[in-house]
Amino acid sequence: MATASTASRITRKIGIAVKKAASRKKGWYDLHMAAASGAIAQRLPLVDLVAEIRDARIPLSSEYELLRDFPALSKRIVVMNKIDLADQTQVKGWMRYFEQQNCIPYGVNSHNKDSVKGLLNFIQAQVRGLCKANHHASETITIMLVGIPNVGKSALANSLHQMGRISAAEKGRLKHATVSPQPGETKDISSFKIGSHPNIYLLDTPGILPCMIHDAELCSKLVLTGAIRDGLIEQKELARYFLAILNLSDQYKKWAKFSANEDRLLSFIEHKEEGSISSKLEMRQKKQHMMDHTQLLMQDLIVNDVRGTIFDTISCFDGDIELEEDMIKLMEAELVALRDAFRVPQGLGEYVYNRVVGVKLLDLYRSGRLGQYTLDTLPLTLHHPL
Repeated sequence: MATASTASRITRKIGIAVKKAASRKKGWYDLHMAAASGAIAQRLPLVDLVAEIRDARIPLSSEYELLRDFPALSKRIVVMNKIDLADQTQVKGWMRYFEQQNCIPYGVNSHNKDSVKGLLNFIQAQVRGLCKANHHASETITIMLVGIPNVGKSALANSLHQMGRISAAEKGRLKHATVSPQPGETKDISSFKIGSHPNIYLLDTPGILPCMIHDAELCSKLVLTGAIRDGLIEQKELARYFLAILNLSDQYKKWAKFSANEDRLLSFIEHKEEGSISSKLEMRQKKQHMMDHTQLLMQDLIVNDVRGTIFDTISCFDGDIELEEDMIKLMEAELVALRDAFRVPQGLGEYVYNRVVGVKLLDLYRSGRLGQYTLDTLPLTLHHPL
């Protein structure tokens, strides 16, 4: 496999472009983030436990730097969220790494109920251990969730709150934190009860980034994973960054079996509709069901066409992707070929073509439908297990 130097150069170029755009436009650090930093810093010394939420795709790059100002804090939990989107072969290595950093690691998928339930049990066990070790006399334990934007803090707070209330058989109105794929939606610190005996409260906090990010590669990773808003750079550039990562991986080799099959799908739909003779109401219901079912099938078909198109383009490419010039040629060929895979209408113009393909490709990457990737490299200081 090619060395990562080509991808690193492309990554740095993207990061430099993001930093320049942030200096010209409204960047990632605004007045809300500055105010939230002060409020969080005031409360941090007062809480019983800190749970730092990180993105499992970028376990190092998603560090919450504000915690560096509080070296006196006791052990903290590092929750690696979105483990379903990360390279599964690296998750255990990162867990060992955080253990060696004197942290208590846990991996979770905030969209999976069983995974969140496991996290709730884990937190409650940590609280019991804390109370026992410190002979905690208080009937209330407070845990602060902290992290950079868009790592899933609010989604976890909502799920833990709902499950904690159900398990404690408590009644009353559930609270809901604002959840959005866009970074920076959480503006205030909110409290959510997740357990009883003792009472356990989570403090969901706004995502905070440093006001200045000097590392261009770090900047690129943050914008690709959605921690920094997309508007600072063209979607095509982000799509090229992802394609560079994909092209240097073995992921595409798994997609040899995928090919466009739209004609057979449409024939299947027409055949089903011809055989549906019933009352007008039943017909309408069946048509709605067929439309919903067809939409899902079409979405899967498009994803598989995208996979097949990428496989074919890489397999037919005769250049050397260790060379930056050849890598760029391959990425351009992929972006052009993906117009048909994404069913982009003709005659839109080059700029619109690139934007539409870029947006759709990033959506598939961020949802995990084009494979799982860990963008950070495990530090060499990690000790091998005995």
